[in-house]
Amino acid sequence: MSELIVTPAGKPVDLLVRQAHVLDPRAVLDGPADVLVRGGTIAEIGAPGSLAAPGGAETVEGAGRHLVPAFVDPHVHLRTPGQEHKEDLETGTRAAAAGGFCLVVGMPNTDPVVDSAPVLQSLRETALRDARIPVAFMAAITRGLDGTELTEMAELRRHGAVGFTDDGRPVTSAGMLRLALQYQRLCGGVLALHEEDPTLSRDGAMHEGEVSALLGVAGIPSVSESTMIARDAALAGYEDGRVHMQHLSCVASVEAVAAAKAAGVRVTCEASPHHLCLTHEDVRGLDSRMKMNPPLRTERDRQALIDGLRSGVIDCIATDHAPHARDEKEVPFEQAPMGTTGLETAFAAVHTELVLPGVLPLGLVVERMTSGAGLLDLPTPKIEVGAPANLTLVDLAAEWEVGENGYESRSANCCFAGRTLTGKVGLTVAAGAVAFRMRSLEVVRETSSVGHHS
Repeated sequence: MSELIVTPAGKPVDLLVRQAHVLDPRAVLDGPADVLVRGGTIAEIGAPGSLAAPGGAETVEGAGRHLVPAFVDPHVHLRTPGQEHKEDLETGTRAAAAGGFCLVVGMPNTDPVVDSAPVLQSLRETALRDARIPVAFMAAITRGLDGTELTEMAELRRHGAVGFTDDGRPVTSAGMLRLALQYQRLCGGVLALHEEDPTLSRDGAMHEGEVSALLGVAGIPSVSESTMIARDAALAGYEDGRVHMQHLSCVASVEAVAAAKAAGVRVTCEASPHHLCLTHEDVRGLDSRMKMNPPLRTERDRQALIDGLRSGVIDCIATDHAPHARDEKEVPFEQAPMGTTGLETAFAAVHTELVLPGVLPLGLVVERMTSGAGLLDLPTPKIEVGAPANLTLVDLAAEWEVGENGYESRSANCCFAGRTLTGKVGLTVAAGAVAFRMRSLEVVRETSSVGHHS
């Protein structure tokens, strides 16, 4: 089988991060330390101020900042091929690097759909040339995402598909999903499911509740999602398949996943920063940047997602980064496409809304923002000697206004636009290469073979 991750060629870095607070729950690190990267690999971890940079290496002063494993996003829309006016592999992965990510997984609802080996192969070759950080790709479950004919799943796996999804559309036919689960047992890979019953969501544009009634906007009931999750978890249990439920948004969905896990079903799930931080109250102004699928729901639903993240029912945080062109979003709310960007704001939004008020510990958020890799059988970033350098340096005290200086993404449809967030990524090392660095980050290059303090 082809390697699942496409890793663009980047110069392996020699780098010393000095006196940062190193936090990695998996490696049981939580305190000040020096971390030395040599040739793109973590070479030494030592007491703060104890390590010397080799000649030619960069030294970054990490005092006052946190060094964490770089994040992984198992659910992004990079819009290549065919929708490059919204985003492309270069701009999307540049946005990811700016948000602290070292790996993202692209969805197949492109034009053409990633439903055949030639399309997937071409996409992977483009990523090798254009991407700023490593990328993996999902292929479609059904041809053209139309729900009526399975793709050649085994062939797509051989050509590097990390899993399968019709994301953007549900697999409405239980029989079709059962067939996909049977093929999955033979070829491997996870089935990632967009859970929605179109006969219930119909032409809804926001959560069905008191706000939608007040605004006179057609609503999407939460049962549209939760009933499909319950159905598909039952099918996965019956076929002993692996399913990953995308972007949970409501109480009943969390309860359905918890029940499935308790019954031994091989199910995992994700929640997005916007569903963890915002509610349908934020849609009152009918700003189309607040329009996404599933929609922002009630405060009770938001609290259920937070509780699920805390308990482990929800396995990871994923952005569902969904860029759109400005003219597509600058229309009446009901006419605008669903989706918000999220890669550049994911950590800062969750840190601001959930960590700073003491709702969730920082270590848990870091763990949930990296655990998406393991759910797809991909290597999880870890700060340990001998591991590839996948590192993010964050200033937890830095305040910034979202969108004030533009975006690395091609699209500006961010639901957090105009908000002041706390926590800013200063440096991202992905697969051993520097993928992002803030211009203001203090860097010293050692000129001799003996390290010195500058």
